[in-house]
Amino acid sequence: MRADLVPDDLWERVALLPPTPERRHRHPGRLRVPDRVALAGVMYVLRTGVAWRDVPAEAVGCSGVTAWRRLRGTEAGVWPRLHAALLTELRRASLLDLNDCSVDGSHVRALKGGGHVGPSPVDRARSGSKHHLIVDRHGTPLAVTLTGGNRHDVTQLLPLLDAVPSIRGLRGRPRHKPRRLYADRGYDFDKYRRLLWERGIKPMIARRGVAHGSGLGKVRWVVERAFAWLHQFKRLRIRYERRADLHQGLLELACSLICLRRLRASS
Repeated sequence: MRADLVPDDLWERVALLPPTPERRHRHPGRLRVPDRVALAGVMYVLRTGVAWRDVPAEAVGCSGVTAWRRLRGTEAGVWPRLHAALLTELRRASLLDLNDCSVDGSHVRALKGGGHVGPSPVDRARSGSKHHLIVDRHGTPLAVTLTGGNRHDVTQLLPLLDAVPSIRGLRGRPRHKPRRLYADRGYDFDKYRRLLWERGIKPMIARRGVAHGSGLGKVRWVVERAFAWLHQFKRLRIRYERRADLHQGLLELACSLICLRRLRASS
């Protein structure tokens, strides 16, 4: 297995999360591929964007089908838990600013259809999906969700806020919501402004019909940069997975890697 696919600092955190399956003794069958090797296969596909069947087993340590099956069988919420643990570490290190957060959505083409797919209004009604992302003031991903390409960004505003985990790391109550939320004109609806106020969040949303130059972009640009970070993982630029939960798992793993990269840069 290539050591650069699953670095030690990543594996130390992942190893604490998933339950270790008990091996059967009466009919044990074939030896189970180690979790770290299977994760290396998932990481290889996430970074390079190759098809699962094209994963080089001799370099990675397992076949792409084995890695896909392990990703498919991950039902213990490993990736959200890993992301939440890394966000806690960032907050403990004073590297997370939850006072000012930004949201946005990004279209990706979905070549094979599946769940959470719809005609994309920005791609001649071709099948597509949307990545919805909320980040802190520094652009650190707090939560990401997946919907069909025809879903309006504002309809996913509250589900995205609900997806932010309770982030510990400092004395007092865990944080799970921003104080101020920045968004572009696509979120300019009085209904959602009111719902944000009811949650104790101050909406900082650009007004439609108003000339550009409001100054909100000085804070909101970090979410665009976060999408650029997210789509550096080639498997996320175009959606190939028919199962929405598999693509969602890859999105959450990518967010965790971005958080880990920020922790490394500060050490």
